[in-house]
Amino acid sequence: MLKRLHIRNYALIDELEINFSEQLTIITGETGAGKSILLGALGLIMGERADTKVFYNDAQKCVVEAYFDVSAYDLREFFDTHELDYDPEVVIRRELSPTGKSRAFVNDTPANNQVLQRLTENLIDLHQQFDTLDIHHVNFQLRMIDALADNGPMLKEYQQGYRQYASDKKRLAELIERSQSGAKEMEFLRFQLEELQSAELIEGEQETLEGELAQLSNAEDIKRNYGAAYSHLSESEMNLVGQLQELARSIAPTRKLSPQLSAMSDRLEASIIDLQDLAKDFERIAEGTDHDPQRIAEAQERLNVMYKLQKKHGVSGVDELLKIQTDLEQQMAGYTNLDSEIIKIEKAIATQEKTLRTTAATLSKRRRAVPPKFEERVQAMLTQLSMPHARLKVEIADTQALTPTGLDDVQFLFATNIGARYLPIKDVASGGELSRLTLCTKSLVADAIPLPTLIFDEIDSGISGDVSLKMGVILKELSARHQVISITHTPQIAARADAHYFVYKKVEGQRTVTNVRLLAPDERVRSIAVMLSGNPPSEAAIATARELVEG
Repeated sequence: MLKRLHIRNYALIDELEINFSEQLTIITGETGAGKSILLGALGLIMGERADTKVFYNDAQKCVVEAYFDVSAYDLREFFDTHELDYDPEVVIRRELSPTGKSRAFVNDTPANNQVLQRLTENLIDLHQQFDTLDIHHVNFQLRMIDALADNGPMLKEYQQGYRQYASDKKRLAELIERSQSGAKEMEFLRFQLEELQSAELIEGEQETLEGELAQLSNAEDIKRNYGAAYSHLSESEMNLVGQLQELARSIAPTRKLSPQLSAMSDRLEASIIDLQDLAKDFERIAEGTDHDPQRIAEAQERLNVMYKLQKKHGVSGVDELLKIQTDLEQQMAGYTNLDSEIIKIEKAIATQEKTLRTTAATLSKRRRAVPPKFEERVQAMLTQLSMPHARLKVEIADTQALTPTGLDDVQFLFATNIGARYLPIKDVASGGELSRLTLCTKSLVADAIPLPTLIFDEIDSGISGDVSLKMGVILKELSARHQVISITHTPQIAARADAHYFVYKKVEGQRTVTNVRLLAPDERVRSIAVMLSGNPPSEAAIATARELVEG
């Protein structure tokens, strides 16, 4: 509910503050005194566009602050979503600078106008004579029927399931599209993968083959040179190993004469052993190396396969080709899993739809039980408000397809005269008729739906005193369950106030200033008497005003 409104430097307002009743607050005043200015300031809180012409003092900024108790509105999720600090008491502030800059804050956290609009939709319900009222909207009409049917808990459960159902259907459509558009891609991937798999690549194979090919291509040179090397070391008449062995025998008798000579002799013998081993390796390579044209062709062909794949994929080694092969295998597995996932999610959707349709059918049955009594009560109230021939008809149609609210389309149809066709409210009701219809319907659902603060701006225009009296009774009854604020020029409605504010203008120096005063009981009686007879009021008007207030 709206607890307090503070305005500074706006239009004709220098500075003022209004504390609203939790029940029925009435605002009256002379024509042109500035009642509409209050709604203009409240409009800034509701995210409306700012006008730089609103400054009372062009050298100072304009500030409007509204204080709300939101403990009954379950708005914590909204605050979390928009990264706002939640508190049961919310302060919305709008600041306009003389340069035209506009800033908005929710609990001192900066917010844009879209956030203000969405937030205040839950907090303020502003009705003006010729506004497009929310009773026009089928979503709100359905909300009222659900409230009267006590569908809240069941509808909440249904909507939780529907969100998952809608999410899964969206996911299924994406998977099917991906599967269809990926068919050609999968064929290309399969071709690439099969080409790599058929190559049977082995890590390190390329380096081995390149070494083998180099050796085979030089087989004759290797056989000749290494055979000669073996001969020089071990087989020729002057072979090196034999000469070193002779040398070793010649110095052997002196090796014990000193440690140094012994070490040198050991080194020579070790060298002889190494050369003997080296000679054996030369011999093995010389004898084992033969020119093999067939093996050369096989190795070259195998390497050509690797080189071709590397060029095709833009890489420089078998290890990179193996990585590509692994990636392709994973992608192909993904496509295979895609089909399985589609089947799985289709089964889940079928199960969800069956459950949702069962719940939706129950919601629909409960909704269809509401209209007869609701239509009757609305007609009775409209008759009290001098619309005896007006009729409201609640039309509920089956949508066939599941929607976020079930399987029903709800629309209020209205006929203002006997024999008139039932038409959608927006096509038939005038401003005054809409105001009275809105008051009737909302008063009937007031106990079943968490309505925001209801603000009525002169909805009593053009109606008789008797109708105003009955409208005042309805407003008073409505305010027992919800906060109501009414700007009125009708004494019968003003007399029902729990808090009565009077808007007036006064001259201060060279400026005219709008101000607001909370009327004391005697001031209320006099103000209502003025509304009845003029200023100054007659004694009879004062007596009638007192009777209205006390009645």
